[in-house]
Amino acid sequence: MIRAGIIGGAGYTAGELVRLLVNHPAAEIAWIHSESQAGKPVAEHHPGLVGDTDLVFTDVVDLSGIDVLFLCSAHGKSRAFWEEHPCPEGLKVVDLAQDFRDESDGYVYGLPELQRDRITGASKVANPGCFATAIQLALLPLAKAGLLQGEIHLQAVTGSTGAGVKPGPTSHFSWRNNNLSTYKVLTHQHLAEIRRNLGVGDNLHFIPVRGDFPRGIFAVAETACALSIEEVTDLYKNFYADAPFTWVLPGSVDLKQVVNTNKCLISLEMHDGQLVITSAIDNLLKGASGQAVENMNLMFSLPETAGLRLKASAF
Repeated sequence: MIRAGIIGGAGYTAGELVRLLVNHPAAEIAWIHSESQAGKPVAEHHPGLVGDTDLVFTDVVDLSGIDVLFLCSAHGKSRAFWEEHPCPEGLKVVDLAQDFRDESDGYVYGLPELQRDRITGASKVANPGCFATAIQLALLPLAKAGLLQGEIHLQAVTGSTGAGVKPGPTSHFSWRNNNLSTYKVLTHQHLAEIRRNLGVGDNLHFIPVRGDFPRGIFAVAETACALSIEEVTDLYKNFYADAPFTWVLPGSVDLKQVVNTNKCLISLEMHDGQLVITSAIDNLLKGASGQAVENMNLMFSLPETAGLRLKASAF
């Protein structure tokens, strides 16, 4: 069994990660670190895990007895963690923060649909951002075919869990419910990794939107394209033929189809030479913890889908 340690265990992504790992056929959790919750049962802080785990949060970090470490702390804290803790030889790391998404310090950018082979041979993987996952999966086939030459306009709506577990003015229920708002217009931090991996520059314009739902990302991109809708559809289906979680649908995409799954669903429309691509993911799963487990599976030569055959609600 793969023994896992988790840093930053009190957050949403860590809670989802625990939910996945306690049911994983080839992994077990050795410990879950949280300074703020040390000594408390994990299921007391993450009530959805009642009956699934008897683990108690710890404030002790022991890297010697684990095979993989998941870093789930806030952005900027991963680098600080490694300044205080030497990394044992042979330990594999999946970092869910943005600290190493530039592939510094030997990290590999962990979007399986982009570089599955590199992830398979990696010891350290930087998990992509949630918006970055949805947007890159929407545009990767065009980018790799050299077809992202013109202006690309994007809007993506995210659920309130994207803001993290700590309450804030724009994540409070009374503000978020029945409300929409934009933020970080054209300046979102995920633009750096998106532009780098797609090979595009300032011609990609992104407007993030806060949604009034808990989880999920619904992204819509528009760009000029000279191909027919049939040619574009074939391009996308061929590109994702070996991707077990990314699907190109013949009709429209609904957010409910992906919530509580590790899927990315994509739909394509052509209108007077303008291609409209819609992609939808669960921001806590394919956009975070599910993709982290997917990366762990690849790093340990397990089936990519191990522990991730999750089903969306029928309603």
